[in-house]
Amino acid sequence: MEINRRIAEELKVEKWRVDAAVKLLDEGCTVPFIARYRKEATGTLDDAQLRDLSTKLVYLRGLEEKKQQVLAEIESQGKLTEELRAKIGAADSLVAVDDLYRPFRPKRRTRAGIAREKGLQPLADYIFAQEAAEPVLRKAAEFVTSDAGLPEEKQVATPEEALQGAEDILAEQISDNADYRTWIRGITLEKGTVTSAEKPAAAGTRPSKLEERRSVYEMYFNYEEVLKKVPGYRVLALDRGEEEKFLTVKIAAPEEEILAYLLLHTLRDPKAPNRYCEPVLKEIVKDSYGRLIAPAIERELRGQLTEKAQDGAIRVFDENLKQLLMQQPVAGRTVLGWDPAFRTGCKLAVVDPTGKVLDTKVIFPTAPQNKVEEADAVLQKLISDYDVTLFSVGNGTASRESEQVISDLFRRLNSEPGRKEPLRYVIVNEAGASVYSASELASEEFPAFDVGQRSAVSIARRLQDPLAELVKIDPKAIGVGQYQHDMDQKKLGDALTGVVEDCVNSVGVDLNTASGALLSYISGITPAAARNIVAYREKNGRFRSRRELLKVAKIGPRAYEQCAGFLRIRGGSEPLDMTSVHPESYPAVKQLLSELGLQEDPASFRLVKGMVRDPEKTASRLGLGAITLQDILKELEKPARDPREDMPAPVLRSDVLSLDDLVPGMKLKGTVRNIVDFGVFVDIGVHQDGLVHISRMSHRFIKHPLEVVHVGDVVDVTVLSVDRERKRIALSMVEASD
Repeated sequence: MEINRRIAEELKVEKWRVDAAVKLLDEGCTVPFIARYRKEATGTLDDAQLRDLSTKLVYLRGLEEKKQQVLAEIESQGKLTEELRAKIGAADSLVAVDDLYRPFRPKRRTRAGIAREKGLQPLADYIFAQEAAEPVLRKAAEFVTSDAGLPEEKQVATPEEALQGAEDILAEQISDNADYRTWIRGITLEKGTVTSAEKPAAAGTRPSKLEERRSVYEMYFNYEEVLKKVPGYRVLALDRGEEEKFLTVKIAAPEEEILAYLLLHTLRDPKAPNRYCEPVLKEIVKDSYGRLIAPAIERELRGQLTEKAQDGAIRVFDENLKQLLMQQPVAGRTVLGWDPAFRTGCKLAVVDPTGKVLDTKVIFPTAPQNKVEEADAVLQKLISDYDVTLFSVGNGTASRESEQVISDLFRRLNSEPGRKEPLRYVIVNEAGASVYSASELASEEFPAFDVGQRSAVSIARRLQDPLAELVKIDPKAIGVGQYQHDMDQKKLGDALTGVVEDCVNSVGVDLNTASGALLSYISGITPAAARNIVAYREKNGRFRSRRELLKVAKIGPRAYEQCAGFLRIRGGSEPLDMTSVHPESYPAVKQLLSELGLQEDPASFRLVKGMVRDPEKTASRLGLGAITLQDILKELEKPARDPREDMPAPVLRSDVLSLDDLVPGMKLKGTVRNIVDFGVFVDIGVHQDGLVHISRMSHRFIKHPLEVVHVGDVVDVTVLSVDRERKRIALSMVEASD
């Protein structure tokens, strides 16, 4: 198998593009660097294609390595034929290789192995030859050895024991046949069903646990669905219900059809079977399938279903995380971060437009203290002292009660004469804030703050620059996925880290202000190198040019090549350092500026694109690729442009709704907070997010909500129903658009 060719076929791109990408990856180039600065080489493969390519490359190289190990093992047994070598060479998956290797794999002491030790292989061969002229049990009597002076474990006491041993040998032989397993796997996937039933609760189970079981898993207590049609989110729900011992989950295969297939392929002459051997072979086939094949196939298919479901869920998590990280920053505003709580009080932090903490307070406007007047006085003073016009409020415990306090205050203050700008607030998803506030990174950043103060700062900064703040948190803790704790955590972590890397590098970072956490996601910069950059900056002051990075420990020529284009320096000695133009292209850009009679400054950069009449000829003359020149011209037109400017701005609120305010038919504007396979959760200004089911998202049929919306989108919705007891809100985007 030629790996690059297969990857090209699966990605549906030309092989030369895959060849180039693989070569660059093998040379140590990162995905963001290849996607941004090696477009000519790869034919403009984007970061998503490159990550997919990289994943497939690792899998297929592992597959080739597995094949070589299997071939060597079989050859060492002296059993490798040219036909088997060809089959293993053509295998296109690890499952296929395992099927072919199964007969030769060293086994634990099985029933068939014990039978062989007792010398029953000839009897098995006799039955399989299907030439018996007398009842098989009579032949089996010849293999009784109880009086032959053999060790007890090798004795055969009766003809029935001999026959059973021969049947065990043949059952294992049938089970080890790769072609049979491939067919059974396929027919089970095509015609099988997934079933689940309620698992009886253990004695003494708490009533609350029983209620949880019923409310969450009731639809799966008597459930059946065609295997190939089960959506991923149901697979993950079934897995969780089984793990929590609420459900019993099975795969029901077309057993009669499978047994008929196995018998047909076991009989030498199906039209005229041997009358003594056929009944025995029927029992052998039934035993082989029921005891050996079916459980293994069920485990494999359950595993495949789970893996496919997890991969789908990870893709949704990826997309949600990307949209969350790429939310439009609220720049140039002093923000009050509010971390709600009951008993311990609401923690406040005022943060200036640069992210600097100006003040912190703790107030107790909610139960059990209910010190509303005292809290009002503190809030009014903070608003006045620091010219605060925007609150960023976490959506955790006591968020609803905090909103009411804020809404009452804003209603009074906004009605006062002479107010220049109305007070507004934004509900911010605070998932992961507590993880960050208790982390070593937060301790280093705010050694004098307690975890509550750090959390309030994080909530404020999430509004000012979501990307810069959220990179400090393990992506898995941000909470914009489904069943994320039930997945392969390494696979999920690797995928989400890739998303963060792509987002950080697409935006770029200011070399003189970026935190170590943010720098560590830049192409070519390791966490150790990021710490060294911050230490160098603290010791020597601002970086004046990108080239100065080469003075930092662990930033050599290769790392510099990978990272330089993604780092920005404003007001440095080299004007091009504020752009995403890579230093390797500086000579060409300077030549172009000179030819056009322009100065090397941002004001001149904006004129370049309009003055280049023939980009292809210009690129050739400058020694650049045409695609690279187009990227350079686009960047010079708007130096250091933030791509997040195109994302929807957050919805600013000044009043609050409650569940009691909602009535069916009410039309509202909301923000998409999370996307799952079956719909989207929308923040409409009450404490609970409402659900828009996938069937209510569009007039046209859609396979997935991501076809219509992304996290952070502002959408119009209509209230369909409100379940106040269960605190559930059903919304529709279809009626809202009518």
